[in-house]
Amino acid sequence: MSGEQRITPSAFPLVDDPDVVEVGIGEVCVAEAPKRLLTPALGSCVAVAIHDSFSRRGCLAHIMLPNRPDGATEAITPGRFADTAVPEMVAMLKREGSLQLRLTAKIAGGAAMFRGDTVMASIGTRNVAEVKRQLALMSVPLLAEDTGEAHARTVEFHLDTGALIVRSYLFGVVRL
Repeated sequence: MSGEQRITPSAFPLVDDPDVVEVGIGEVCVAEAPKRLLTPALGSCVAVAIHDSFSRRGCLAHIMLPNRPDGATEAITPGRFADTAVPEMVAMLKREGSLQLRLTAKIAGGAAMFRGDTVMASIGTRNVAEVKRQLALMSVPLLAEDTGEAHARTVEFHLDTGALIVRSYLFGVVRL
């Protein structure tokens, strides 16, 4: 595998480090160590990190919504929705040579960023629930999570170790 593969590459890089690959909103990216995958500014969105420790390969998605809209075609970017992103992540890793039985997952995000009694107020919770449902359907064990609450997060996925580093202004750094 040379470099990384992604769906919808970031147009505006935030970090000037050749080993850091930025994953933007609605994107999915697969890479191998020594690369690190980073996604900033998770609010109600969920970062899903799937790792193959044997190959030191992983995939990161920045998921916006739990399900694609009714009647939506496959032309919609799969990384935007949990119901399409998680299966696509597993497929991408398998295409690169990972065995599904070696895959494990960690997740972060899903915060309650919107107030009130609206559909948007529960979007973070719904995102987390659908991600977990999709991981279970794909038989990918969820090893750790930092989800919920009401604060934004930035995550960095270290492909050499499988560590998911979660940073937030309020709670500092958490290592999953």
